[in-house]
Amino acid sequence: MASQSLLSFDEPEDRPAGQLHLWIVGGLAILSVALVCLALGSLAAAGLFAAALFAGLAVILSTRRQAALASAAPEADWPLLRVAAGASDEAVAVTGRGGALICANDRFAAWLGEFTNPGAADGDGRLAETERVAWRDGNAVAADVRIGGDAIDVEVTRAGYAQDHLVWRFRRAETIDLVDQARRLISGAAGRRLGEAGLMVALVAGDGTLLEANPVFLHRALGGLSARIDGQDFITLLTAGTDDLIRFANEGESASPLRFVQVPLRDDPDSDALFLLLDEHPGARASAAAEGHLNALLSMLPLGLALADRDGRFLFFNQAFEHAAGITPETRPVYPSDLVEKEDKGAVADAVRRFASGGTAFATDLAVRLKDRPDEPVALTIASARGLGDATVLLSLKDNSEEVKLKRQVAQATKMQAVGQLAGGVAHDFNNILTAIIGHCDLMMMRHSPGDSDYDDIQQIKHNSNRAAGLTRQLLAFSRQQTLRPQLLQVPDVVSEVSNLLKRLLGETVTLTVKHGRDLGTVRADPGQLEQVIVNLAVNSRDAMPDGGTLTIQTFAVPASQVKRIDSEIMPVVDYTALKIADTGTGIPPDIIGKVFEPFFTTKEVGKGTGLGLSTVYGIVKQTGGFIFADSVMGEGTSFTIYLPVHHAETAAAPAAKAAPAKANELWGTGTVLLVEDEDMVRAVAERALTRQGYAVVTASNGEEALELLEERDLAIDLLISDVVMPVMDGPTMVRTIREKLPDIPVLFMSGYAEEQLRRSIDLDRVAFLPKPFSVQQLAEAARDAAGLK
Repeated sequence: MASQSLLSFDEPEDRPAGQLHLWIVGGLAILSVALVCLALGSLAAAGLFAAALFAGLAVILSTRRQAALASAAPEADWPLLRVAAGASDEAVAVTGRGGALICANDRFAAWLGEFTNPGAADGDGRLAETERVAWRDGNAVAADVRIGGDAIDVEVTRAGYAQDHLVWRFRRAETIDLVDQARRLISGAAGRRLGEAGLMVALVAGDGTLLEANPVFLHRALGGLSARIDGQDFITLLTAGTDDLIRFANEGESASPLRFVQVPLRDDPDSDALFLLLDEHPGARASAAAEGHLNALLSMLPLGLALADRDGRFLFFNQAFEHAAGITPETRPVYPSDLVEKEDKGAVADAVRRFASGGTAFATDLAVRLKDRPDEPVALTIASARGLGDATVLLSLKDNSEEVKLKRQVAQATKMQAVGQLAGGVAHDFNNILTAIIGHCDLMMMRHSPGDSDYDDIQQIKHNSNRAAGLTRQLLAFSRQQTLRPQLLQVPDVVSEVSNLLKRLLGETVTLTVKHGRDLGTVRADPGQLEQVIVNLAVNSRDAMPDGGTLTIQTFAVPASQVKRIDSEIMPVVDYTALKIADTGTGIPPDIIGKVFEPFFTTKEVGKGTGLGLSTVYGIVKQTGGFIFADSVMGEGTSFTIYLPVHHAETAAAPAAKAAPAKANELWGTGTVLLVEDEDMVRAVAERALTRQGYAVVTASNGEEALELLEERDLAIDLLISDVVMPVMDGPTMVRTIREKLPDIPVLFMSGYAEEQLRRSIDLDRVAFLPKPFSVQQLAEAARDAAGLK
C-alpha cells in the first residue's frame, strides 16, 4: 500500500522585501543629506544632519529587529508532521484563523472530496459548530457526522505556539451495517461453507429485490454461478406447486420442495431480510449438520437472535442476544418469559405460544422491560420459524441501552442549554436593576452616618441587593456566562485554603478527611470559583448526613492512558487532575441522580434549598473545561468526581495577591468622562457617582448620540465609560469609531453580561471591564484604573 503524504499550504517563503526596503530608505537618506548640503552650502551642517538622520534610522531598525525577534516563534516542522501523519489511518488536517487550510493528508481529501476548509464540509453545520467550540474551549468532538454518506467521528484540538491553529482528526464511526455484513458473509467463505452443508442463503431487499446469494443458491435458482442477480425479484424465483409446497421456479414440480426461514435485519418488518433455505424431504427433519451451520451463522450476526421450540423453550441464542438480555451462565433462562419483568411475562408467553402453533404469519414487536434493566423498555421481535427442525419461533432482541442513554443525554443537554440562555438573559436585565438599587443606596449612605434613623434601613436594602446579586451570579455560573479569572494552580492548594471554612460549615458531627495524590498536574482555573465548587458540594454532603458521618476530599492524577480505559464518550483522552468529594450519607435514588445538576431541582424541604447549588457547580466545572460525574449507592453515600484537564506549562504562576482597599482620597479624579448607557436608572446613578468623585460627566443614551455629542461640542474626553450591549449601535462599534479621531482615549466597558461572553467583541487595546451590578466605590476604582491605561 502506498504511504500517504501530507500536503501543506501557505508555507513561508524567503522574500528579499526587507532588504529592498533598506536600500530605498538608505538612498532617500543620502539624497536628503545632499539636498541639505546644497541648500545651506555648508559641509559641517550637512554632516551634523547626516549623523542625526542615520542615528535615528539605526534606532528604528534596532527597535524593529528586537520586536521581530521577541515575537518570532519557531516555524512548524512540516516534514516531521508529514512523516507523523502520512501513514495514519485517520484523516488529518490543520487549519488557521478564518478556516484557512494549512495542511492535510491524502485520506482527508479522499473522505471529504477535496482539500478544503473542513468547517464548511457538511451541510447540517455540525463541523462549523465543532470548529467554533474548539476555538472557544480548546477542544471539541462530534460523533457520527455524515460526510458524503459516511459516518465520521471528528475531534478538533486547538494548538500551536500562539494557539492559533486547529488540528482536525477524522476517523470512521464505529457503526454496524447488518446488511453490509450479511452481504460480505454470504459472498465469502461463510457462504461457501453453508452451501457445502446444503444450506442456501439469500439477502433480499425490502421491495423483494435479490441483493446477494451464496453459490449453491445461484446454481439452483438461476442456473449457474455466472448469473446476474442485480434487479432479480426473489419471489419470481420461487413457485408453489399443486401440493402447496415451495420450489425453485426453474426446477419444476419434480424437484425437492424447500423450507426456509426469514431473518429480518432491521426493526422494520418490511426492511431487508436474510432467507435461509433447505431442501425439504418428506418426513425428514433437518440434519444436525445443517442446524449446526445455521447456529454458526446466527452466532456471527451482531443482531440478537434466539430460537425456541413448540413448547416455548429456548433452543439457541447467540452472543448478541445474551448481551442484550443480560444473560449470564448463572442466570440462563429456560423460557423467553424468564427474561422480563412479572408484568410482561404473560404477553411474552402468549406471543411465543401463538407463533409456535402457527396461528400468526407476520412478525410482531413487543415493548418489554428486562429484569436487569426494568427502567428501560426494549423491543422484542417474535416471528414464526418453519423448517428448522425443533425450532418454531425466532426471537430478536435489540440492545438499545446506548441509544436510549444518548437520547436522554441529548435531551438533557438541549434543555440545559435553553434554560441557560434564559438564565443569562434574566441575569443581565436583573443586574441593571441591582446596579441602580446598590448605587442609590451608596449615595444615600454618603448623606447619612451610622446612628441615623434611616442608615440601618439603607444598609438592609443594600445587604439584600447584594444577596440578589449573588443569585444572579449563580444563574450566570449555571449558564456558563460568568466572568472567570483563571490562574495556573495546584488543586491541593485550593483545598487547603478552604479547609478551615469547611470545618466550621460541617459542624462537629461530620469528620473531614483530606487525601492528596502524587504527581498532580497544574490546572488552569479560577481559584475563587473552584473554592465555591468545593464548598457547595461539601454543604450538600453535610445535609445528606443529618446524623453525622465522614466527608472525604481526595485529589489524584488521571493520566491519558487511564482515560482510555474509562472509555468515556465525552472526555477527551488527555491528562487530568481529579478532585473527588465523597460522603457516607443516605445516598441519591437512581431515578433522581440523573437530575441533580438541573437548575431549581432539589430534594430539600421548601425554603431550605434553591436548587441552584449543584447546577452552579456544573456550570463552573464545564466553563473551566472540566467534567463532573455523580455516583451514589443508597444507604452508603454519594461521591462527586471532577476531572480538570492538566495545563502543560513549565511553571505555575502564583495566585495574584489581593489589592488593598483604596482610600477615599485615592479615588478622587479629574477630567471629563463621556458616559454612554441606554438604561436611564443606571446612567443616572453612574453620573452622580462620578460627579461626586470630581469628574466632569457628559452623558449619552446610545452610541449614535455619543458620536453626535463629540462632533457638535468638540469635547476633550479623558475617559470613555460605556455599556457593551445597546440598541442601534453597540459599545465596541462606537469605540472603534471614536478612536479614529481619538486613538489614545482609554475605555471602561460595563455590562450585565459576563466578560468571557463578550470577550470577542471587546477585544480592543486600552480597555477595562466592570461587571454589573457594581457599587459607587467599585465604579470609582474602575474609573481611576481605566484612566491610567493611556
